[in-house]
Amino acid sequence: MGAPTPRLDDLPEQFPVFPLGGALLLPGGHLPLSIFEPRYLAMVEDALGQGRYFGMIQPDKRLARGETGPGLYRIGCLGRISSFAETDDGRYLITLTGIIRYTIAEEIEMNRGYRRVAAGVAGFAPDLRLLDAMLPFPRQYLLDALRRYFATAGAEANWDAIAEMSDANLVTSLCMACPFSTEEKQALLEARDLTARAEALRALLEIDSLGGDVQEPQA
Repeated sequence: MGAPTPRLDDLPEQFPVFPLGGALLLPGGHLPLSIFEPRYLAMVEDALGQGRYFGMIQPDKRLARGETGPGLYRIGCLGRISSFAETDDGRYLITLTGIIRYTIAEEIEMNRGYRRVAAGVAGFAPDLRLLDAMLPFPRQYLLDALRRYFATAGAEANWDAIAEMSDANLVTSLCMACPFSTEEKQALLEARDLTARAEALRALLEIDSLGGDVQEPQA
């Protein structure tokens, strides 16, 4: 049984961030990470003693590099370490579960080499009440787009597992797992809600598989 959903007031206002391009964490999603850099080993150790929270954020290549590292997008996702293991060679294998999106207010003093931010989460309060997605189209439309996408990529999918997923879990898992660009992943993160994210996901699957406009399946 998973940890209970935290209350908005219980979430930290300042926390570490892990800048990683192409790594998307969404509320309700589960992101496996292999941690080996000394500064991020320190970050995980500190997070384990302080509520287990840290934020994922993508570098924004449009921004100049600063004293603390690459410029960052303003919106990321706060996660909580939901599983943890240490390897014989000193790495940490963790799973980070997405809790809520945040907007960076400012970057604050680094600690033990890792970056930290002050951020606001109140604008994303609905992320804490993640319900089954109300897809704006029949689920089969998304599955058909996914089949074309996998066929183009020459990849296989576990369709039995996909069939058992709720709409919310399916959309979240596909957004996180598909190898979209950093910019595309950021657009998925910033989508207004699950309905808007499903629309954007389907469009990206169609574009990548067909190289054209979104198409409606034939009845």
